[in-house]
Amino acid sequence: MTSAPAADAPSAAIEAIARARAELPGALLPILHAIQDELGYVPDEAVPIVSRVLNLSRAEVHGVLTFYHLFRRTPPGQHTIYVCRAEACQAMGARELEAHVKQRLGVDFHGTTDDGRFSLEPIYCLGNCACSPAVMIDEAVHGRVTAEKLDALLDSE
Repeated sequence: MTSAPAADAPSAAIEAIARARAELPGALLPILHAIQDELGYVPDEAVPIVSRVLNLSRAEVHGVLTFYHLFRRTPPGQHTIYVCRAEACQAMGARELEAHVKQRLGVDFHGTTDDGRFSLEPIYCLGNCACSPAVMIDEAVHGRVTAEKLDALLDSE
């Protein structure tokens, strides 16, 4: 039984990434970061490949992958929305903004909309405290964001 080329491509890339970094001290994290940099996320198929290359158990690789929230296990949306959850932003209405965006998109943090358009992520400081609450959409930081302003930003993406 042979797999389609599209199915083999991520496995081959994962294998190459893992082998190229296997000798690094503490290689697991650099490998997982490199996979995410290359593919946009760390697919489930990476766990057995990385565990084999590093001679670790699948549970060890899975444990590290699920412990760190910055590793994505599903493909990201076309746009990523980060809502600041630091104290300054919370004091200025970020919790309400968070509830609004979750309801609007129909996803929780670390989720992606069904259409693949948006992923929603928490972040713990954007360095924009004087203009709280702040969000970042892809690479653009926005301050003094209200529900209405956020809706307009999302509608423009």
